[in-house]
Amino acid sequence: MSRFTGTVLAVTSALALVAGSAAAAVAAPAPGAAAEAKVAPVDWKPCNPDPSQPDPKIYDCAVYQVPLDYDHPKGETTGIAMMRRRAADPAKRIGSLFLNPGGPGGSGYLWATTTRFGKDVQDRFDLVGFDPRGVARSNPLKCFTTDEEAAAVNDRMIGVPVTRAEIAQTIDATEDYSDACSRNAGPLIEHMSTINVVRDLDRMRRAVGDSKLNFAGFSYGTLIGATYAGMYPDKVRALIVDGNVDPNLRMHNGVEYDRQRATGFEVALTEFLKRCQTAGAPRCAFGEGDTRAKFDTLRDHLRTNPITLPDGTQVTLSSFTSQVASSLYAQRLQAPLAVSLQAAYQVLNAPAAAAQSLAAAAPAVDPAVDPAVVENAKVLAKTVPNALREALPETPYSSDDSYYGVNCQDKPYPSNPWTLANLAKPWEKESPTFGRYQAFDGPTCASWPAPARDAETFTGPAETFTGPWNRKTAAPVMVIGNLYDPATNYGFAQRMQRQLGNAVLVSVDVVEHCAVGRSKELNKLVTDYLVNQKAPAPGQLLKPDAEAFPPVA
Repeated sequence: MSRFTGTVLAVTSALALVAGSAAAAVAAPAPGAAAEAKVAPVDWKPCNPDPSQPDPKIYDCAVYQVPLDYDHPKGETTGIAMMRRRAADPAKRIGSLFLNPGGPGGSGYLWATTTRFGKDVQDRFDLVGFDPRGVARSNPLKCFTTDEEAAAVNDRMIGVPVTRAEIAQTIDATEDYSDACSRNAGPLIEHMSTINVVRDLDRMRRAVGDSKLNFAGFSYGTLIGATYAGMYPDKVRALIVDGNVDPNLRMHNGVEYDRQRATGFEVALTEFLKRCQTAGAPRCAFGEGDTRAKFDTLRDHLRTNPITLPDGTQVTLSSFTSQVASSLYAQRLQAPLAVSLQAAYQVLNAPAAAAQSLAAAAPAVDPAVDPAVVENAKVLAKTVPNALREALPETPYSSDDSYYGVNCQDKPYPSNPWTLANLAKPWEKESPTFGRYQAFDGPTCASWPAPARDAETFTGPAETFTGPWNRKTAAPVMVIGNLYDPATNYGFAQRMQRQLGNAVLVSVDVVEHCAVGRSKELNKLVTDYLVNQKAPAPGQLLKPDAEAFPPVA
C-alpha cells in the first residue's frame, strides 16, 4: 500500500484484453462445502494475455458482476475483471489462488501470469488475478473527463512542497481534485472501501466453486487479506500476506499511519546507504567516501535550490525524493540508484568552469562533468507518479483515481488539509528525507467527497467490522515481512501477526517491498503452505536470492 506499489509490482496495460460477462446461472457449492448463499458462476472465456504473442491456451477471462452497494444487493451492479491461469495438472487441482498486488489501485488482472510462485503451485491451483472495483478494467473510478483536465489539476501538486506558496498551491490543487471527483466519479465513489472489495472477493470465491479461500495479497493487498480473515474467518484455507500494513492503525488513524510510514522509508534508506558503504565502489557507485554525508548534502541542497544540469534539466527535491523512494522498493533498482546519486553528487561539486565547458559541448575529461555522468544524474529529475493508474485508454481520460478512492474511504483524516500540512515540519525533523513527503499524501483525503468518516459499515456475518482483527481463522495466516521494507515497515508485519487471531511471521533480511518470488528459501515455505497446508515454523529469518550490490566480476 503505497505511493509507488504500482511502479514495482504492476504489469503494463498494453496486454489488456476485453473479457466476457458473467452468466446468470447459479453456481453449485463445491463437494463437501456447507450450504451458503448461491451466486452466479463465473462465465469464463478463453483469452490470450498478450495478443502480440502466440496464445498459450491456458488462460480464461471474465467480467463478474457484483452489487455496487451491498446494502441494496439486488440493485445496480459493477463488473470485476478477472483472469485465470488454469492449473497445469487438473487431476491434482486444489482450487483457485486469488492474487492482489496492492496499491490501492494496483491492477491484479495480469497477475494470473505471474511467475512468483513455483511449479507445484502452478500445477495445483488456478491462478486468478482481478482488478478490484473501480480499478483499471473494473469500471475504473474517473474524476476527470479528459487527460488535459487532469493535468491542469495534477500538475499543480508538488510532491514535497517547502515554501508557504508551494504548500498553498498544492492544497488548492487537492481541493480542486476532490471537487472534480465529486462532479464526475458517480455513485461508485461511495463504495470503494476495502470492506466492499472483500465482499466482492468472497462472492468470487463462491462463483469459482471454492468452499474456502486461497489468497495472496501484497502491500495494500495484505489489508484485503486481513479484512477477509476478520469478516469470514471460517472460509480461509490458505492466506498469505506479504509487505504488511498495520490494519488497526491504518483503519483508525490515517495521520499516525502515514507518520510511521515515513519512519519506515527512513530506516530503509539508512540501511541502503549502510550496505552501499560496506560494498564500496565500484560495487556500489555511491560507496566511495561517507555515503550518509554525501546523501544528506544532496538532499539539504535541494531543500533550497534545484540541481541544474548543463542542458537546463533540474533535479528538484520532489523528483529526487520520489526516485529514491521508488528505488527502495526493489533491490534491482538500488545499484542504478547509487549510480544516479553519485552522478548528481559529482555534478553538484563540479567546478563551475567545467560545467560551462560541458554546456558548450566541449570535450570533457573530468569524470565529474562527463556527459554520461549528466545523463545518470538526469534520472533523478523525473518525478515518479505517486500511484499507478492503469486504466485502459477507452475514454479521453486514460487514467483512474482508485488510489485515493480506496485510501480516503479506509483511512480517517481530519477535514482541514492545513492540519496535515502543518505536520510536515515536525515530521521532517524526525524523518529528514521522507517526513515532509509523506505528510502530503493525506491532504486530498481531507476534502474527499466520500471520506472514511462517512464510509459504510460491514453488514454481513457481523453487524459491523472495524476490528479487532483477532478472529481465529480456520487455518493459520502466513505473514511475511522484510526487515527493511520501505513502504510497509517491519513493525507493521510484527503487528499484523499479533493482531490476527491465528498467524505465523516469516522474515526476510532485505531492503525491498514484498518478498515472495525473491527467495528460494521463502518460496519453498510458500509452496508447502499452499499445497500441503503446512504452516511455516515461526521466527525464521531468510535471505534473498540476490544482493543489491553483487561482487564485480
